[in-house]
Amino acid sequence: MADPARAPLLSEDRAAQLAAEFGLKPEEHERALAILGRQPTLTELGLFSVMWSEHCSYKSSRVWLRELPTKASWVIQGPGENAGVIDIGEGLAAVFKMESHNHPSFIEPYQGAATGVGGILRDVFTMGARPVANLNALRFGSPDNPRTKRILDGVVRGIGGYGNCVGVPTVGGEVNFHPAYDGNPLVNAMTVGIARADRIFTAKATGVGNPVVYVGSKTGRDGIHGATMASAEFSADSEELRPTVQVGDPFTEKLLIEACLELMETDAIVAIQDMGAAGLTSSSVEMAGKGGMGIELDLDAVPQRETGMTAYEMMLSESQERMLMVLHPGREAEAERIFRKWELDFAVIGHLTDTGRIVLRHKGAVEADIPLAPLESEAPLYRRPTTETPKQPTLDAAAIPDPAGIEQALLRLVASPDLCSRRWIWDQYDSMVGGQTARRPGAADAAVVRIEDHARALALTTDVTPRYCQADPETGGAQAVAEAWRNITATGARPLAITDNMNFGNPERPEIMGQFAACIRGMAAACAALDFPVVSGNVSLYNETRGPDGTPRAILPTPAIGGVGVLEDVAQAVGLALPPGLDLVLIGETKGWLGQSLWLREIAGREEGAPPPVDLAAERRVGDFVRTQILARAVHACHDCSDGGLLVAVSEMAMASGIGATLLPAPEGTPEHAHWFGEDQARYVLAVPEAAPLLEAARTAGVPAARLGKSGGEALVLSGGRSISIRSLQEAHEATLPALMAEA
Repeated sequence: MADPARAPLLSEDRAAQLAAEFGLKPEEHERALAILGRQPTLTELGLFSVMWSEHCSYKSSRVWLRELPTKASWVIQGPGENAGVIDIGEGLAAVFKMESHNHPSFIEPYQGAATGVGGILRDVFTMGARPVANLNALRFGSPDNPRTKRILDGVVRGIGGYGNCVGVPTVGGEVNFHPAYDGNPLVNAMTVGIARADRIFTAKATGVGNPVVYVGSKTGRDGIHGATMASAEFSADSEELRPTVQVGDPFTEKLLIEACLELMETDAIVAIQDMGAAGLTSSSVEMAGKGGMGIELDLDAVPQRETGMTAYEMMLSESQERMLMVLHPGREAEAERIFRKWELDFAVIGHLTDTGRIVLRHKGAVEADIPLAPLESEAPLYRRPTTETPKQPTLDAAAIPDPAGIEQALLRLVASPDLCSRRWIWDQYDSMVGGQTARRPGAADAAVVRIEDHARALALTTDVTPRYCQADPETGGAQAVAEAWRNITATGARPLAITDNMNFGNPERPEIMGQFAACIRGMAAACAALDFPVVSGNVSLYNETRGPDGTPRAILPTPAIGGVGVLEDVAQAVGLALPPGLDLVLIGETKGWLGQSLWLREIAGREEGAPPPVDLAAERRVGDFVRTQILARAVHACHDCSDGGLLVAVSEMAMASGIGATLLPAPEGTPEHAHWFGEDQARYVLAVPEAAPLLEAARTAGVPAARLGKSGGEALVLSGGRSISIRSLQEAHEATLPALMAEA
């Protein structure tokens, strides 16, 4: 029998030219040629370029990610699959992950953010989980930049438009503004789902001859080379890259969720994978590679929505709402009935082999024939040079004058872009769809979502403080994990695990790689100290912009943390709204640390100094004590102290309920502005019926605690008879974003 026809091989010059355009370094191109032993076809070169992109291969970050703790007795599936899985008791598992859609959201904010939500939803239900909650972590440029308003508007509409339509509540998140994100916003989307702990699905394909099945939407030309685009820094003309941004359809996604979960109730599925970054390429390569198999695909069978599509286009398309499955033999008809019922495409497009190769056929020709291992698990691995970030000096709070006074500083802080009310944002999200949300955005330090038909609930949060990471990446990385742990603890939940989204600039610059490595060190230390392992995550590099003069400007190092905890009984959860007539107690030590604080930036006009130190042993001791008190029903409200310090924390509790408080003066010897606005870590404000028993319990536990004041009235009353009405705080707090967006 004659050998099948092979697609034309690229000439040496054309292959080198295209490799550079596709983002392959010259040495990587040479390595690909050595693997093939010949010149590539266009499709083969495309496969190498996307699978070896930073976005898919983690070639600059893998050596550092290995330092993160990933194991615990409750971890069912750690990093390496579509999402992480933890045991939450009663035969249930929480499945979750966070992922970035930064570059697409700059180019086309609405679709970039919307498809980011769609992609992370698929990562979760691919594992067999029904999505129950979405969160996000957003970073935008200066509010004064007109582009910021356009991007913010599009991103928020995109997140709300997709999540609301697909029927999964958006229950939490965070938003920061800084000029470092002017040309490169960050859109990190997180989804959490619930599955049976004994019914977790993976992407490991096995079984020679087993059918490979394509389901979902048809393939178009949208998103081609999206993974490559996500692995490159921006230039002044990056908005011209719109064709690399995918277009999402949340209604189809909803059908796909239901169809996949219905098929998962059978035993038909061997393996399943979302077609995310790099589309059909990554899903087929990863599934076969993880199982040590080969795979052959007939691209003529791929459902297509555009005419004349080439093999290269089909393999690299990132059209949304698509999945790839491997089924047990003979189950194709059963699966097809389910997907046709849900009005989705279904096609058998290939089978598994024992060759260890990916073979692609289209119109009678072999378009690709490549060994899988170099694509899936043997991508280039770099240990790039690192330069440590210089340490900044510790600032003496007593030497920093107060230019505004406590009352005016507080009003300005609660109205500042980083602390103002996010109501304009969360009102565009449906946080209650599904009826299981127990703590809505703004009601507690972490969102609380009931588990249907169970008493227990999940506490969910996202957090990071990029200005800390910029000043001291190791401390900032530890603080990001500790803050997420603290947010969950403040509801009464037991923190279990995290997902991360590592957003950094160009890793080829030693100072950027130094930031990454140091943040990982800090995160690893915090995860170990707090028994808070990493079970999934994402790395987004090259988040920087080259202006017309060619000067690169990176974002602030932003290792966003998504945390998940569990409450045995949702009725145990506490929020931050301040009830009247209660004693306020501060748990944790206050020294008045002003370095890198929001007060220093917003009031004193300075961005400098070392960030507050993170004592992980103190975090653990204080947090465990607070959680014990909450679960003993001794605490009526709880809020951790973070951005803005102690007085901002009390103000947020007061604004949440409209109830004020009379506060004791700052301790003698501590500057008043440092006491109220310093950002010392490992601190919580608790509202309790009587302070004395709590103070005694804290003394016995070796935990710092101090009486702070008493709730009641309609104002915050400070020493010397100074008073700030809660109404004035609320008005300042609520006005900022609506006023900003009214100008858009």
